[in-house]
Amino acid sequence: MTQHQNETAASATVDHEGHDAAFGGLLASAADCFARSETRQTFERMVRGMLMELEDVNCWSLAEAIGERGPHRLHHLLSRAVWDEEAVLERTAAWAVDVLDDGDGILIADETGDAKSSTDAVAAARQYSGSVGGVDLCQVAVHLTFATTRGHCLIGRRLYFTQEWAADEERRELTGVPDKLCFATKPQLAADMLRAADQQGIPASFFLGDEVYGGRELRTTCRELGLGYVVGVRSNHRVTTGPVKLSVAKAAARLPKRAWQRMRTGAGQKGVRDDDWAMIEVTADDTPNGHDPDTGTSVLLVRRHRYTRTVSYYRCFAPGPVSLARLVSLVCRRWRVEDDFQDAKEICHLDKGQVTCWNSWHRWSVTALVAYAFPAVTAALERVAQTGRNDPDEADLVPLSSHELLRLLRALMLPPPRRDREHLLWWSTWRRRHQHRARLCHRRWHAYADTTP
Repeated sequence: MTQHQNETAASATVDHEGHDAAFGGLLASAADCFARSETRQTFERMVRGMLMELEDVNCWSLAEAIGERGPHRLHHLLSRAVWDEEAVLERTAAWAVDVLDDGDGILIADETGDAKSSTDAVAAARQYSGSVGGVDLCQVAVHLTFATTRGHCLIGRRLYFTQEWAADEERRELTGVPDKLCFATKPQLAADMLRAADQQGIPASFFLGDEVYGGRELRTTCRELGLGYVVGVRSNHRVTTGPVKLSVAKAAARLPKRAWQRMRTGAGQKGVRDDDWAMIEVTADDTPNGHDPDTGTSVLLVRRHRYTRTVSYYRCFAPGPVSLARLVSLVCRRWRVEDDFQDAKEICHLDKGQVTCWNSWHRWSVTALVAYAFPAVTAALERVAQTGRNDPDEADLVPLSSHELLRLLRALMLPPPRRDREHLLWWSTWRRRHQHRARLCHRRWHAYADTTP
């Protein structure tokens, strides 16, 4: 492209009207969730701070970046201030859904973990998480993504407690876990978010999840809510096809060669990817009470890699007739939640909260998700606008990503971190004084412990 073409293509994004108004609209949508205007203003400044380009992110670095004289206001916001963080997240979800909805929305559940160095943090335990590479000390939360052809955004989360942690009354009290909260499995947490989404009126036709979310209880909940589903199941999962009940692996092994169809699975930087797919009718085992067991379409979807011959299995239900192509397209959209995890952590520091209590964990996550909603949804709008313009100067440009848009927003719209000399020196002095006091406290504690029988 020539320099003129580069400038023309960039200006379509840089000068796109409404970015600042959209950000203001997002924040204004939750304004009445705060008891005091000062609390709301601190929250809005923290959201902006989450979007700044910072080397390290915690309450100290955020407070310094947004011009505070210490982290105390942010600590108060996360722990003791009066505001309804769940209502804020609901308003953010409504804002995102209103922009992204194209009449074919889907809900996707998955969990992600954040490594921790201490069991003092709420729900921190040695447990499995793919994001930390196996079993390690971490917090795990189940999240819900709303996705359409326009874009996708995280709209809900639930903190997961292991059974041992949920039964530990001392740790629950120390971290402020509500008394009414009981142990719930990850599928039960996902079901809770689906019910909440239904009550909020979020328009969705299907639920997607991996093998963790393929159990009967969650599938029944989907049908109660009028949702179809496409969920992964293990090879030993049993289905009934005709008069026979057998594992999905054996059902797939019986398929004749003509049952397989080669279909486009996805397209990436290395080109398109095609896999072999087949569909088997199965008897539904998740019909809710009072529902007609003969309504809807219940099938087993089988995917086979062209070269490795690795096979994956998906249990599927649709309230009406459904084609193989439709189910394949849904399977390929499940990865939107993985994209959201990666972007929310890299862009808005979802995993960087150095918080230990129930309140502060939920409030940090809400602040990060509100911050993430802005570039995620705005980038989706830009992609739709780029498609509609059909500008030849943009023909050789990849679609605008959240990362690329945020680079532009940081340069052109968002306030930069405060970096004047007086402010930097103030914070250097504050950190050194705080660290000196902390060192004295540790020495006194150890001296007391050494002299106490």
